[in-house]
Amino acid sequence: MLDPIIILVALVCGLASRALGLPALIGYLAAGFVLHETSIEAGPLLHNLANLGVTLLLFTIGLKLVPAQLLKPKVWGTTIIHMALMQLLFMAVLWVAGKAMPGLGLQLNEMLVIAFALTFSSTVFVIQVMQEKGEMSSRHANLAIGILVIQDLAAVLFLSATKGSIPHVEAVFLLLLWPLRGPITRLMEKAGHGELFTLFGLGLALGGAALFEYVGIKGDLGALVIGALLAGTQKSKELYRNLMNFKDLFLVSFFLTIGLDGWPEEEALILALILGALAFIKPLVYFPLMTWLHAAPRTALLSASVLGNYSEFGLVVIAVAAKSGWVPMEWASAISLAIAASFLMSSPLSKRAHELYRRYHSLWLRFETQKVSEARPDTSGVRIIVLGMGNIGTGAYDDIAEKHGHEVLGVDLNERRLAEHTRKHRRVVIADASDPDFWHQVNLQEVRLILLALTHHQENMLVADLVKDLGYLGQIAAVVRFAEEARDLEKHGFSAFNLYAQAGAGFADHAVAQLENKDS
Repeated sequence: MLDPIIILVALVCGLASRALGLPALIGYLAAGFVLHETSIEAGPLLHNLANLGVTLLLFTIGLKLVPAQLLKPKVWGTTIIHMALMQLLFMAVLWVAGKAMPGLGLQLNEMLVIAFALTFSSTVFVIQVMQEKGEMSSRHANLAIGILVIQDLAAVLFLSATKGSIPHVEAVFLLLLWPLRGPITRLMEKAGHGELFTLFGLGLALGGAALFEYVGIKGDLGALVIGALLAGTQKSKELYRNLMNFKDLFLVSFFLTIGLDGWPEEEALILALILGALAFIKPLVYFPLMTWLHAAPRTALLSASVLGNYSEFGLVVIAVAAKSGWVPMEWASAISLAIAASFLMSSPLSKRAHELYRRYHSLWLRFETQKVSEARPDTSGVRIIVLGMGNIGTGAYDDIAEKHGHEVLGVDLNERRLAEHTRKHRRVVIADASDPDFWHQVNLQEVRLILLALTHHQENMLVADLVKDLGYLGQIAAVVRFAEEARDLEKHGFSAFNLYAQAGAGFADHAVAQLENKDS
């Protein structure tokens, strides 16, 4: 009978948090504390769903692993150095707090674990902010997410250590998983795109966890390894999208159980709020590290602005460490409050990041390295620009280039695509279409047409408004998938091509042409 009440309270608190412009997980944490005050306890179902949410979290992280992206120094270098510096900083803060508030009773091993949990930044926060801004495919989003993935890998290694036992000798047979990558991928393709495909993904995540548990290794690591095994395939991207909502839904149970365990003691509560306020130090360290390792200043600023918070994964670390007896359970509640406070601090900065870059543009450019300045793309003689060189953008580029040749420029962020386009003698550059610094290199007075074939409607609108604000007076056309997106573009004076509505006419023309060729 209590389950509907728990769900209703979580829903109301989540909606309230979202209405305030904050991630819904703050609402779920708050819901747990509200329910605790009513003496409602978390049942076995809630705990089982919470464990399932953590397993799916690790599986989806594995699906997104891209070694080429993670091996860049500005990604792994920034992450490792930043985590080390934050570990030292928070250890110092906790040591001072322990001296000032003896009631905390902090031991060295507890300080190490708590400080480690605070080194992570929030994946949930970053993705929500980037999606709302339409910047998921931007260079700064890629950098921020790359850093988050390496942080998550560090957390997984820690979680594996909490198993506290030596793996069985049978664990060596896990090496045989790699040759199974091909057969598993083919089975995924056979599963189609519906509920069977999603069920297949759930089976892989849970089966991988169970397999690793069987040989004496923590199951969460198994979920991550199985996900990583499938990373890089087209089906893995589809599976990631299908499982994201399941993962987020099950994680609601995890956040609820934290609050249901009750409030921390008064001194721990005070320290949690102090730690939450100290999250503003994170972006101050991220920015110089990123630029030192050759990230463009704008990319570094926008990435750092969304990483100035604590992570829900840090909460997982603390909860698991508490179950292993490494820290008192009340620290899970304390860290959840620190996370909420950090989100309140981080939200205004992330919203004003673009404005801050424009206002203090000359200041940020002082951090630009020579390597970055030399890598600026050549845009001379450009008259037509195609933004987004996926299937649609490439088709448009090839059609226009037959008549306009070198005057057409393709723009994309995918380095693998760049190599393919270069091999086929297309004029394509690596650049972020939402970056004003890129457009300052383009002679917009000479450009006659800009084609927007980016992944999301929000991205298309963001770039269209940007070039218009920079004084572009030529034609802008964008690909849309829904009628409301077309209306939105047309309201702003841009031309829209409805991929679904107008594709039928193109299909009919193709079929008629084939018929005429056959008759002749």
